[in-house]
Amino acid sequence: MSVNQDTEPAIDPGDAVAGPEKPTRQAREESRTDMVGKALGLLVLLGDEPRGASAAGLSRRADLPFSTTYRLLGSLTRDGFVDYEPDGRRYHLGLRVFQLGQRVSNHHGFAGTALPILRRVTEESGEATILSVRDGVHHLTVNKVDGPQTFRVTSDPGHLGALHTTSVGKALIAFADDTTRRQLVEELELEPLTELSITDRDAFRAEIELVRQRGYATMDEENELGMRAVAVPVFNAQGHAFASLATAVPVFRMSMEALVALVPLLQAAASELSARLPQQ
Repeated sequence: MSVNQDTEPAIDPGDAVAGPEKPTRQAREESRTDMVGKALGLLVLLGDEPRGASAAGLSRRADLPFSTTYRLLGSLTRDGFVDYEPDGRRYHLGLRVFQLGQRVSNHHGFAGTALPILRRVTEESGEATILSVRDGVHHLTVNKVDGPQTFRVTSDPGHLGALHTTSVGKALIAFADDTTRRQLVEELELEPLTELSITDRDAFRAEIELVRQRGYATMDEENELGMRAVAVPVFNAQGHAFASLATAVPVFRMSMEALVALVPLLQAAASELSARLPQQ
């Protein structure tokens, strides 16, 4: 049986001169670069999922074939960038991401510079002190000092949490620049985390306005049942919040009135942080 020459692949004259090795190597490099970008994209998506996500869900959000997503997650899990929870079949950001984040935090001065100030606040309040920044539509805990009590606050460094249900998040929204504040107030997804979470848009607008009027934000079991907190903004030179500082307590240990009485202590510490921390 003869070969139909119409089915032969056409050869570009340039390829004949340059040889097949160069374009083949370039194609391989481009393919590797593309896969790195896809893997990083999955990490970003996982960063938006504090409770983790399934491979199927990540595949849909990333608009990738399931097989590609599954293979990339396997590689990321093997290297410690992603953790896999077999019971729920969900993926979470891994320890390596946290370690890299800590290095970034140290590089920008948040860890070393803020720690003595947070320790002083905790010594005076007897409760946990938390420093957070905004990371997109979440807040990111960059440093925390636990109080001497046995009941610990679970928001450890590297934790990503909701903005609308936390005192640190509300403070970051209320004292953001005007454009950012309006966008977050109008577009942030108000997912309920407890039965006390604010989910009504008008109520959320009123809450943020109240935070702006009084200069501090509160959380009373809106993010986690049994916990309450108060937070103040840490201002940059333009008068916008680039971080927020909070005291968090279990409800059985301190009333909201007693917690709000700590606001002057937090505001003094926030002023010191504003002067010392690199402003993002």
